[in-house]
Amino acid sequence: MPAQQQTKLASLEPPATASVHRTTVADPPADDDREARNGALSFRWPVKGRVIAGFGKTNGQQNDGINLAVPEGTAVRAAEDGIVAYAGSELKGYGNLVLIRHANGFVTAYAHNSELMVKRNDQVRRGQVIAKSGQTGSVSAPQLHFEIRKGSAPVDPVPHLPGA
Repeated sequence: MPAQQQTKLASLEPPATASVHRTTVADPPADDDREARNGALSFRWPVKGRVIAGFGKTNGQQNDGINLAVPEGTAVRAAEDGIVAYAGSELKGYGNLVLIRHANGFVTAYAHNSELMVKRNDQVRRGQVIAKSGQTGSVSAPQLHFEIRKGSAPVDPVPHLPGA
């Protein structure tokens, strides 16, 4: 009888393995999973909101990031550990903007904020509140414009965000 049990267990093992694999693939990556699929950094969502403009050409205009609809005053969080490279409102169209420099040559941008909570050269941690969302710059509704750049080249943020 023990030989039959071993045979049954061996025949049940592949479906159990397949089931575990499906669950792993279907579940969004953990928020603290910092390694992305291609060896690049993985980032956290800076806010929870609906994507109202995606990366690339939208209505004939180039969008180097994504725009997320959020209520004014929503906490904007750093997508990854880094150093604040810029915090101000001098870049036309972006309103109150924060740029954070990260490892491996990545930079994240957070635009249209009502209030900035960090200043240049501040060290920030993943998930730290860096700003409050707003409607500054060239937008007509409260939102966050979020970009990821590798060097100076814009990168579609969605593949680098959990659950995307």
